[in-house]
Amino acid sequence: MAARGPYAKGLAKREEILAVALEHFARKGYDRASVREIARESGLSQAGLLHHFSSKEELFLEVLRRRDDRDGDPVHHRHVHSIDHLIQAVEHNVTEPGLVRLFVSMSAESVDESSATRSFFESRYDWLRGELRSDIEQRQSRGEVSRELDPEDLASLMVAAADGLQLQWLLQPDKVDMPRRLSALWQLISSIP
Repeated sequence: MAARGPYAKGLAKREEILAVALEHFARKGYDRASVREIARESGLSQAGLLHHFSSKEELFLEVLRRRDDRDGDPVHHRHVHSIDHLIQAVEHNVTEPGLVRLFVSMSAESVDESSATRSFFESRYDWLRGELRSDIEQRQSRGEVSRELDPEDLASLMVAAADGLQLQWLLQPDKVDMPRRLSALWQLISSIP
């Protein structure tokens, strides 16, 4: 049964705020993003927006989670990842340069110990490497990938390649085909006897 009443309206407004904020952060970046402007574009006052999200940091972290969750598995309500899914996500990222720019800059800033996004990115990378490692282990058990290669190393290298390709693409979008290059890397890895 679908939620009704004030709760459903609150959830709908929260989703609207997240959609507006995602576009706003992607266009302007975190530092130049204005909570007041996001609130206005969402049809709220700044106080009204802060009723749903206690701070700009909380709103931004929810935007990052939403970005990841949209790539989840809607049938089983899980967020799963694989090498194929990583390549598909990179392919999709080509359509969202603002969001890629935001992700690259915020992931770089997260290395600062005091960064509000540090724990998000640490958890995200732990989760992503774990998901890819599991996929690689399954492929190894089916004989698709050499058992001589360490699944943890391969997972980390695929994530590093995807992130590095995003930066190269942002700098030279006409020269860097992210999905093709990431696919080529995986083909090289999976063809090692």
